Order: sequence, then structure tokens, then C-alpha cells
Amino acid sequence: MQARMANPAFVVPDAIAALQSLGKATSAGGVAPRTLELVHLRASQINGCSVCVHMHARDLRKAGDSEERIATVAAWRDTPYFTDAERAALALTEAVTRLADRADAVPDEIWDEAARHFGEQELASLVMSIAVVNLWNRLNLATAQVAGQIPG
Repeated sequence: MQARMANPAFVVPDAIAALQSLGKATSAGGVAPRTLELVHLRASQINGCSVCVHMHARDLRKAGDSEERIATVAAWRDTPYFTDAERAALALTEAVTRLADRADAVPDEIWDEAARHFGEQELASLVMSIAVVNLWNRLNLATAQVAGQIPG
């Protein structure tokens, strides 16, 4: 396997710095780091981004998350391993990642459940974090980046 080109974030001048800055800002929004990693893993699973699935599963392991949770993120609705707040974040992730799948892209019931668990700053951070991981997924997939290789 070989990437088509270097990741565009490393090719376009100042892009990587901007993306890293945005990632740092969203991480400081009050959402638990493990929740953000679960969100990143789930969006990456939906998008089929092997680079990000590999990276976020690895990061969850390094953070001490259980194999049960990591292995069942894609089936989070049917497992007992996730908190209500994590479930709300995962539902929001799925809706924001699959915007074109329904007329009401992010239904009020999904938004309202997320708002029950997260304040305005946390919700803003969560939505931006979902958008950022979706951007990374698209950059990696468009250029056929290879899982396990250092990007660039």
C-alpha cells in the first residue's frame, strides 16, 4: 500500500499548524478526553478511515480504555459499556458525520439528549471536534493514506 501523495495538511503551507491549533482548542472545551477519542473513533469507522481508526483505537488503549469498549464502539447502542453522556456524544457523532442520510440531519431528539449531558461550550467543542475528525478522514481517504504510517 502506498499513499497517492503526502497528506494535504502537510503540503499546504500553514495548514497543519491551523489544524493542530483547532484540535487543541476543541480538546480544551471541557469534554472528557476519552469521550472525544470515542467520537473520533466512531466517525472514522463510519467514514472507513483506516488511519484514524488505527490511531484512535491505539490512543484509547494507551489511555487505559478497555478492549470491550474499543471493540464495540460501532455497536454502542447494544452494549452496556458506555455512559449516557458517551452515548449522547456517539449519537451526535453519527448524525453530524452522516449529514446527507436524512432530511433532518441532526434531529432535535439527538441534539437535546446531547444538551442534557453537555453545556454550551462542551457542545460547541464536541461539534467542532466531530467536524475536525471528519476533515482528517476526508484528507486521509482522498489521498489513500496508509494506517500505521506516520503522516506526511
